[in-house]
Amino acid sequence: PTADKPLQVLANGESMRSLHGVTYTRLWNAELLDVVNEFASDFTPPQKAGDGNGTGLYCGEQDMFAFMIDPTGWAEIDGEAFAPGFFVWNSEVGRRSVGIQTFWFQRVCQNHIVWDATEISEFIRKHTSNVRDGLDEIRRHIEQLVARRDERRDSFATVIKKAMAKTLGADADEVKKALSAEKIPRHLIKDAMHIARQRGGFTIFSIVDALTQLSQKVRYAGDRASLDARIGQLLAFAA
Repeated sequence: PTADKPLQVLANGESMRSLHGVTYTRLWNAELLDVVNEFASDFTPPQKAGDGNGTGLYCGEQDMFAFMIDPTGWAEIDGEAFAPGFFVWNSEVGRRSVGIQTFWFQRVCQNHIVWDATEISEFIRKHTSNVRDGLDEIRRHIEQLVARRDERRDSFATVIKKAMAKTLGADADEVKKALSAEKIPRHLIKDAMHIARQRGGFTIFSIVDALTQLSQKVRYAGDRASLDARIGQLLAFAA
């Protein structure tokens, strides 16, 4: 390539993986996973895939996601079991930033409910000259998850109990309007309402539960993570 300013090229043999300006600073996936391995050594993958080979690590040509849960932090709420966890992500080719976000893993349905009543625990850093400073922030987030385990579990349980009792709307039309206002994809709204109706009504939890089940069908981990975060915001109606 030719340009007025210098460019940096990431090559793999004769193939070019990415092309960036000189201000871009690459962070290798292995550097991020080293932090996870060191400071989240007690965390485990949330579930096994259907073939038994799932590891909680999703890595493709453009980006990487790692999902982990805390097996010592399970919360039992009205017959439902949840474990606190987090996922980290990165891209070696500039597809997305590097970051971490917490979630709650639902054992039976294997849903990821992105919610933290104690604080919104998300950190994002762009791939600029100080991108490696972000690894220290991610380490601090992981350490805080462990240090505040009981407080987060109690806060989450309170919100979920309220969400199990409170409806999102008086009727189907109100529920549709509420979900549309939160920018939930239209095709998911119809299916989620059908699932929730079969389970007894349009409580906030039944809608969130249905939506996060449907989000598991999203092909790419990055797209699913973004959708789960949007769905989790619905719990604010119960907080």
